[in-house]
Amino acid sequence: MIKKSLLAMVLTSLTAMSYADEVQIKTEQLTDNLHVLFGQGGNIAASVGDDGIYIIDDQFAKLSDKIKQTISNLKPGSAEFVINTHHHGDHTGGNENFANAGSHVIAHDNVHKRLVEKHGEDSKYVPVLSFSHNMSLHFNNEHAKIMHFAHAHTDGDAVVFFNKANVVHMGDIYFNLGGLPFVDVESGGSVDGVLAAVEAVISHTDEQTKIIPGHGPVSNQKELKQYHQLVTQAKEIMLTAMKGGASEEAVVAAKPLSVLNLQYSGWLPEERVTKLFYQSLSQKPHHH
Repeated sequence: MIKKSLLAMVLTSLTAMSYADEVQIKTEQLTDNLHVLFGQGGNIAASVGDDGIYIIDDQFAKLSDKIKQTISNLKPGSAEFVINTHHHGDHTGGNENFANAGSHVIAHDNVHKRLVEKHGEDSKYVPVLSFSHNMSLHFNNEHAKIMHFAHAHTDGDAVVFFNKANVVHMGDIYFNLGGLPFVDVESGGSVDGVLAAVEAVISHTDEQTKIIPGHGPVSNQKELKQYHQLVTQAKEIMLTAMKGGASEEAVVAAKPLSVLNLQYSGWLPEERVTKLFYQSLSQKPHHH
């Protein structure tokens, strides 16, 4: 038995190693200065210009070398800043590697708090710059406005608006995978917060804006409006199913969201989405 599990462990780690080899980092150029990198994990935006390089999110540690290589193909040098849209590992896993290469990590105060809890105060994973509401990065002939939206995907979400380029990086507030978002209730996320953030982004954009989601292909305002409608519809379906104080088990068993006929990913099946929506919508509203 022991041998078997040891073998399984060895195979798993080998698979993980070869998996890192297999992950292709693809790039898409949005403007002269802005590129999107798709790998495994959250979509990365790279700003490349006269002042240097900075990126939004950095995926997993094992991919850092590939990501750096891809960026240096765009422009030699290392990233001056890394902005984290939130604390999840598929967006912050490369923090330490990039910090060791000279990057300064920027994130919301709650991301700082959560990464300190996870990695310790002295860890290079932890942001060196953190902000409460918003901040701006004046770099590469652009004013990138980093705005915090409270209790959306998590309690530490940041959306980055590139005003001149007319591009927005939304992190995981926007899952552009044809389905519903991952509302991380345990990390202070909420359905209403996701909707409020999406509404704010819609009002700050126009039909030409390119919108980078946390996962999925680059999008636009029209598709973001459809996403807003879908999340609103799911919320209404859930509230109807929850009427009269129905228990979480009863609502999950009733599969109310199946009427939407959506695709779900393996780690976020319909049952889990239903549970998270239930938990979020039965909570008392957050006070800011």
